Parts: sequence; C-alpha cells; structure tokens
Amino acid sequence: MWRWVAGAGAVVAAGAAGVLMLGDRPAVQAALPAAPMQRAGIDDAPLPDSVPKASPATREQKRFNRYDKNRDGEVTREEYLAQRRKAFAKLDRNGDGQLSFDEWAIKATTKFAAADRDKSGAMNAAEFATTAVKRKPRAPANCPPPSAPQSEES
Repeated sequence: MWRWVAGAGAVVAAGAAGVLMLGDRPAVQAALPAAPMQRAGIDDAPLPDSVPKASPATREQKRFNRYDKNRDGEVTREEYLAQRRKAFAKLDRNGDGQLSFDEWAIKATTKFAAADRDKSGAMNAAEFATTAVKRKPRAPANCPPPSAPQSEES
C-alpha cells in the first residue's frame, strides 16, 4: 500500500515541478527566415490566383511529339518502331538479327563475369556480395539552417 502512496506522490511532485519550470517562461517567438522571394528582393511581383496544371492531353501530346519525328501530325509504323529497333540493335551484339539469351541478359552476364574474380564459373560469398545493388544516399532536405532565437534586447 505504501508503494502506491509513494508512487502517487512522485507523480504529483513531478507534475508540480514541470508547471513551475515551464510556467514562468516568457513566450519567445522564433524568428523565421525570410521567404526566398523576399531575400532576392522580388516581393513586389503578384502571385497568380491559381497554379497552372498540365492536363493529360498535354502529356499525351508530348508523348506523341516524341514519336512524330518529322512533325507531320502522324506517327508512322517506322516512327513508332524506331526506338524499339535502336534498343534491339544495342542488345544484338553480333548483329545477326537474333537475340541469344546471353545477348538479352548481357548486363547480368557482364556483372557475373566481373564478380567471378577467380573465373571458376561460380561465385563464393565474398564475390556474390559485390553484386549487391549500390543505392545512392538520399539527398538531404533543402532546408535553411535553424537560426538562433533573437534576443529581446536588439
């Protein structure tokens, strides 16, 4: 029973200490950095009422224009298949017009050959570890550094 009383007393004492510590502090307003346009001195320019949006038709028009190489308003079969022919030609290393499995899987084949250092045809654990995807670290957020609170004296 005395443990309950001691515990309740400790909670009350901690709450009272918190009120005393935080209750008498004056409210300090953190100074926010100036907006980017104000820093550059461009704060006189009016902002538009709404944000312009790209419509799906606009995106589809851009995609159409990438295929319509001669800009005649039509995508011919040759224009449509041109990019696929380039991709196929890159993969067809020996130029015979056919893709073997090794030609199709050239990236994986090259990666395996580079990892198999002892050229045994198999990778041990250390060699296999070199094939792991190397992820780029996330770019830090582009936030301004926190500024020190300004004193009331200045």
